[in-house]
Amino acid sequence: MAAAISGAALVLASGFAGCAVRNEIMGGAQASPVAGKKVAYILNMPSSEIFQLCADQCEKTAEKLGMECDVFFSDGDDAAFQNYISTCAAGGYDGLYLSHGGQDYSYTFLGSLLAEYPDLKIVTFDTQFRDASGQAQELDGVTQFFQDDAGFATSLLDYVCEELYPSKDQVNVLKVWVGPNYIAAFDRREIGYQAYEQSGKINTLEVIGPTDYNNASDSMRDVMSATLEKYKAGDIDAVWVAYDAYAQGCYQALRESQRNIPLVSVDICNMDIQYMLDEDSQWKACACTDFKANGEQGIRILALELNGEYEDITDPKTGEQTNYIEMPASLITQDMLRDNTTIETIYSVAPETYGAVENYVTNDWLKECIGY
Repeated sequence: MAAAISGAALVLASGFAGCAVRNEIMGGAQASPVAGKKVAYILNMPSSEIFQLCADQCEKTAEKLGMECDVFFSDGDDAAFQNYISTCAAGGYDGLYLSHGGQDYSYTFLGSLLAEYPDLKIVTFDTQFRDASGQAQELDGVTQFFQDDAGFATSLLDYVCEELYPSKDQVNVLKVWVGPNYIAAFDRREIGYQAYEQSGKINTLEVIGPTDYNNASDSMRDVMSATLEKYKAGDIDAVWVAYDAYAQGCYQALRESQRNIPLVSVDICNMDIQYMLDEDSQWKACACTDFKANGEQGIRILALELNGEYEDITDPKTGEQTNYIEMPASLITQDMLRDNTTIETIYSVAPETYGAVENYVTNDWLKECIGY
């Protein structure tokens, strides 16, 4: 199950040349101080369109900074994920951008790793640090980077309750999720979801999830088809899905069963957009961040760590220095989309928060080399 794809090595000379061109234009300004560094993006999830977008942008951003960036996917295998990290650390990588580490081991594992390699710089994405007693912890010099997961859940449920069913006191929701402590992002989304359950605005009919995480879409198609058979028309007001790879299978099952039940989900990619644009599509909304931006943000943060400029790692909401960053959530609804909308052109119809330059950590030399 452990599979890795190594991103194309980024050529130091071309990255440095990119900065050199900008330096000439700007009158001899400083080149990238991290040129020549070697970094890796290591993802503990099966590859999907959104994660490939993230990986591609990691490589592009690193190239602009004159760094070499490699990419590894561990397909959700925690042992393989940790092995990639250890191998890269031992192999002389200067920095690691780590995605979706398990909260039952990340704090102790990375703490031990940094004790052995004190010069290594690390940024984590969708990774919570918990000690043996379950208490939240921090690691000195490590920036934790998340999406606004609770905001994903609440923005979707706001849409369901206020836009789709404004006259209903309580909306019956089929919840597509997984068990607790699966990955940090889902646990954080649960916080937003529970607020609606506790207020009585929604009633969760049932919680379902994939039986095969490495074939999530097809698995959810089968699970959803079987689940729909248990409910009569009108029993389910909406389907709330924690992750778009699951939503794709759910949508296929809804179409095949001809059940006109609105579906909303977290994350967005080209396939999601095409499904939302189908005639009479049940897929009504996605809560998301721009995964290209998530890739770029991770490398930007790592570059600042590598140059010792922690003062420039700031919260996009407050502008204050931090070791904990959340990218703001955006809600993209079916009615916003146009026939030719793709993930590359979605910026023209999405809310301003989606992929906004203002969300990035930055300073003068990052602006020089990247262009903003």
